[in-house]
Amino acid sequence: MGTQADAARADVVAARAELASELVRTEAAARAAVDIPAKIRREPVKTAGLAAGLAFLVAGGPKRLFRRAKRAVVGPDADRPKSMLPEEVDKELRKLGSDGERVRATLEREFAKYLEEHREEREKRDLGAVAALMLASIVKPITAQAVKRISEQLLNPESTSFRDAVEKVRARREAGKGTAAEPARPPEPKPARGR
Repeated sequence: MGTQADAARADVVAARAELASELVRTEAAARAAVDIPAKIRREPVKTAGLAAGLAFLVAGGPKRLFRRAKRAVVGPDADRPKSMLPEEVDKELRKLGSDGERVRATLEREFAKYLEEHREEREKRDLGAVAALMLASIVKPITAQAVKRISEQLLNPESTSFRDAVEKVRARREAGKGTAAEPARPPEPKPARGR
């Protein structure tokens, strides 16, 4: 029974040491990833470019460029037409007469005639809208992927800064707690007093 307990205790000690090592590496990776001033000192142009690209993507730059390109190809959007006021609508409907069914039939007939006259314009406009939707569905995933890649590059811990951060974390832990390799021992049980 003693050898099993010793083996279990050794496994626990090894697991603690491995956990301590992983905590040091994780903390160092996090510190190296967010150490922006060190990245700026090492590669100022690359860091500034990554930050500017990320700001462009987050601020909606691709969407604005897409709208400008669409406006250049299709032309500017027309001003919204002034809508008819309710008084004018009532006035026009009264001119058609008092028979509701006849007024309704006239409106339907006129509307169908209008739709038929302007069918080609509508189809051309709809084709442009479909093309714009297809282009937007292609641009959006590309933009999302670009944001992800730029963010990863901006927060990527380089090997030198990562090693420096690991050394700093280990030195701080050793100074504060002694050595990280020594596991804390549980208190020894007190012997029971006899009656």
